[in-house]
Amino acid sequence: MHPLEAAIEHLFALGEVEHDPEARKTFLEFRDELTHGHIRAAEKRDGAWTVNAWVKRGILLGFRLGELREMGDSTLSFVDKDTFPARRLSVSDRVRVVPGGSSIREGAYVAPSVICMPPMFINVGAYVDEGTMVDSHALVGSCAQLGKRVHLSAGSQIGGVLEPINAAPVIIEDDVLVGGNCGVYEGTWVRARAVLGAGTILTRSTPLYDIVRGAVYRAEPDKPLEVPENAVVVPGSRAITKGRASEWNLSLYTPVIVKYRDEKTDRGIELEDFLR
Repeated sequence: MHPLEAAIEHLFALGEVEHDPEARKTFLEFRDELTHGHIRAAEKRDGAWTVNAWVKRGILLGFRLGELREMGDSTLSFVDKDTFPARRLSVSDRVRVVPGGSSIREGAYVAPSVICMPPMFINVGAYVDEGTMVDSHALVGSCAQLGKRVHLSAGSQIGGVLEPINAAPVIIEDDVLVGGNCGVYEGTWVRARAVLGAGTILTRSTPLYDIVRGAVYRAEPDKPLEVPENAVVVPGSRAITKGRASEWNLSLYTPVIVKYRDEKTDRGIELEDFLR
């Protein structure tokens, strides 16, 4: 158990803590641990991802404690809860934030060697590991977990899952390519080295069709939608075979696994080292 866990659980259960200076002090210690990656909303243990619900409660506590404040500077100004201001990075953080209107909130962990292309946003509770690129107009939502060397392409949205507290956040494991304008939302686990083709949408209510292995993957009440390792997923469709929709020849969107990653795929998606 982390030393702050019991204190956070106690303060969250109290309810009325808005004007308690000790509560704010405890929260600021918690936020600092979150920002430096010492604690996280979810982590992998024995091959499975576990939600740290107390961390989510700590983030919600911060919103309860916060007051609206004007912040920022003449270039970028904000009005937000003072408990979650925008992070001010320095060269010692070894994170490249290219000029152009990006924002990272305090309480988000961004590892050394991450590249942030403008404009992009990383929300509180997110964990972005080493060597990852967050491209222009991309969003990393609250508590989303991104592994090492992920390429989050332009316009992609990684949804946040702060509530329900016990719900698993979106998880993108190491060496995943998320193509342009993809959307990966609540309760989705993309396993290592998968490739999501441009425009792919994944949610826990979306079945994933694997035409290579002849399988259909679905989320379950206690299990997220899992994209297998090395899977190459593209947007597809399936015909509606009943009722008026069948008469009108309508189809529904569905993601489809068309192959598994090979040398040809690696050459096509390789991000040159000099960009990092």
